Amino acid sequence: MAGKKGNKHNKESGGNGMDPKDLIFQFGRQIMMVVLLLVLILSVYSTASDSITKTPVTSVSELAHDIKIGNISKIAVEGDDLAVTYKDESVKKTKKEVETSLSQTLINYGVTSDDLSKILIDVRDPSGIYFWFIALSPFIFPLVFVLIIFFMISRQVKGSSMQAFSFGQSKARIIDPTDEKQKIMFKDVAGAREAKEELIEIVDFLKNPQKFLDIGARIPKGVMLTGAPGTGKTLLARAVAGEANVPFLYLSGSEFVEMFVGVGASRVRDLFKIAKKIAPSIIFVDEIDAVGRHRGSGMGGGNDEREQTLNQILVEMDGFEPSEKVIVMAATNRPDVLDTALLRPGRFDRRVVLDLPDIKEREEILQIHAVKKPFAEDVVLKVIAERTPGFSGADLASLMNEASILAARENRTKVAQYDLIRSVEKVMLGPERKSHILSAEEKGITAYHEMGHALVASILTHSDPVHKVSIISRGRAAGYTLKLPLEEKKMRNRNHFLDDIAVSLGGYAAEKMIFGEVTTGASNDIAVSTHAARDMVTRFGMSDKIGPVDFGDTGAVNAITGARTQTSAFSEGYASILDEEVSRIMNEGLKRAEEVLVNHKKALDNMSAELTKVETLERKEFEELLILNGIKPKKLPENIKGVVIAE
Repeated sequence: MAGKKGNKHNKESGGNGMDPKDLIFQFGRQIMMVVLLLVLILSVYSTASDSITKTPVTSVSELAHDIKIGNISKIAVEGDDLAVTYKDESVKKTKKEVETSLSQTLINYGVTSDDLSKILIDVRDPSGIYFWFIALSPFIFPLVFVLIIFFMISRQVKGSSMQAFSFGQSKARIIDPTDEKQKIMFKDVAGAREAKEELIEIVDFLKNPQKFLDIGARIPKGVMLTGAPGTGKTLLARAVAGEANVPFLYLSGSEFVEMFVGVGASRVRDLFKIAKKIAPSIIFVDEIDAVGRHRGSGMGGGNDEREQTLNQILVEMDGFEPSEKVIVMAATNRPDVLDTALLRPGRFDRRVVLDLPDIKEREEILQIHAVKKPFAEDVVLKVIAERTPGFSGADLASLMNEASILAARENRTKVAQYDLIRSVEKVMLGPERKSHILSAEEKGITAYHEMGHALVASILTHSDPVHKVSIISRGRAAGYTLKLPLEEKKMRNRNHFLDDIAVSLGGYAAEKMIFGEVTTGASNDIAVSTHAARDMVTRFGMSDKIGPVDFGDTGAVNAITGARTQTSAFSEGYASILDEEVSRIMNEGLKRAEEVLVNHKKALDNMSAELTKVETLERKEFEELLILNGIKPKKLPENIKGVVIAE
C-alpha cells in the first residue's frame, strides 16, 4: 500500500488522564519553579537593600562645611531628603530640617548666598512610593510567595481531581473530513483491488444510507481488515473515511487497557458515545487482538480488565441501530486469536483480506512513492517491481526511501536505477558490511558455498534461474544468491519443493566435497530446507508414506471458547515416522546436490575462482560463465521476481 500522510497533530477527543509518575514529576517541577522564583526575588531585594545601605550619610553641618570650601557640585532635593554629589562624583545623603527650606537651613549654618550660587540645586517632587516599597518589601515578598505556593498547589489538586474524572474517557484521535492534509482517498492507495471493491459498499452506505434501508438491506456494522504487516490496513481504513467524507476516530487496541479494572470498558462507552454524536463516522481500532483475544483462557481471572473491555465492545456493537450510521473497522494480522463472539454476524461480520501485492500492484505502489522523488532517465520501476516479490507496501516505501538516502549520501541530486537496485538488497538483507573483510580462506569457502547454490539451481529442472551471486557481506549474511522464478506462482508442487531443498543444500554439499568439512555458514540453509521438508510431510500431504494427513497443528482448539490447549496432535509412533520422512527428504536433497556438483566439478572450480576475483556476478556475467563451462542457462521471461538464499 502507499498513501499520503499529514503533518498536523490529531485532535484528542478524550480527557488528559496521566500516569501517577507523570503527576508527581509535574508537581515537583512546579515546586522547583516556585523555589527558583523565591531565590530570584530575594536576590533582587538583596541588591536593592545593598544599594541603599551602601550610600554614605553625612550631617547638615558637614554639608555646610563642604559647601564653604567648594567640594560640592550638586544637591538633589526630594522632600526632606538630600542627595549630595561631590566634585569627585561621590554621593552622600542627608536630611534637612523639617518645614524649613534648604537655603534657610544652610544659611543658619553660615553658608552665604555666593557659596550657594556655585552649586546646582535640583528640587524634585516629593514621593514616598519608593520609600514605602523598600520599607514594606520584607513583608510583601514572603506574602506573595506564600500566595503563589497556595495557588499552584490548589491548581494541581484541581487538575488531579479533573484527571480522575477524565481517566475513563476515550483517547481516540479524530481526523476531521475537512482536513485536506490528512485526507486519504482510494486513488492514494495502490493495489488491493478486491479489498477496495468490498469497502466501496461501506462508503456508499455512509453517503446514502436510505437507499439500503428502503430495500431492507443491513450494512455490516463491523469490518475486520486482516493481512500481513505492512499491507496497508490502516491506510485503507483512512481511505474509506476520506471517500465517505466522514470523521475518522482511530486508536490502538492497547489504549483501552489500563491497570485499573473498568477503565477500558468506560473508554469504550465514551468512544461510541462520541462516534454517535458526530455520526456518520468511522471508528477504527488498530491491533484489535490486544483486547479481542479468546476469552476464558484463565489469564487474569474473572476480573480480567481485557475481558471486560472486550465485553463492552461486544455490547456496544450489538446495540447499534442501522440508522445511526456508525461503522466500526478494525485491523489485525492475527485473526486466528480473535474471540468467536467478536466475529459473529452483527458485529465484525465482514472480513476483508489484504494480500501481499503482485508485480503489477508493486509497480503502482512504487509509482505513488516516486511522485516527489527526482529520478534519473535510466529508472524503470517495472524492473524494481520484478525484483521485489513478497514485499509489502511498507517494504516498498522503505525501499524508495533507502534509494533516496543512497543518492543523497553520494551528493547526487537524482535517484538512479542503481540506487533502487542496491536498496532492494539492503531492505532484504541489510547494508553492506564493508568493514567485514573475509580472510583468503573464508573468501574461498564462501565462493564455493554460493556457487554450489547457483550451480545446482542452474542444473535442476524445477528450480528458479539465478539472477545474482555475491560474496559481499550484507547484514548477517557472508554472501547471497538471488534467484528469479520463471513466473509468479500461487501454488507449488512436490518437484518444486524437492528442487528448492536441493538448491538450499548445494552450499553445504560444496563445502563438504571441496574442503572435507562444513562451516557454520550453512546453518540458515539447513533451517530453511528442514522447515520446507517438514511442511511437505505434515501439512501438504507430499509424503507417500504418510499420505494426505495434516499434522501441522501442535494443539487442540476448544470448539466453544476457541482457546488452544497444548496437547499433541499425533501419537509418538507417528512422531517417529514424521521425523524419518523429514530426514529422508533432506538426505535425498543433499544426495541430488552432491551428484550435480560431482558431475560439474570443473565448472564449480572455475566459476568459484572467478567469483573470488570479482566478488559479485550479475545474471549476464553468470550465464556467460555457464556457457563457457558447457552449461545451457535457463531463459528468463519478461515478468520475473527475486528470491534470496543468504548465508
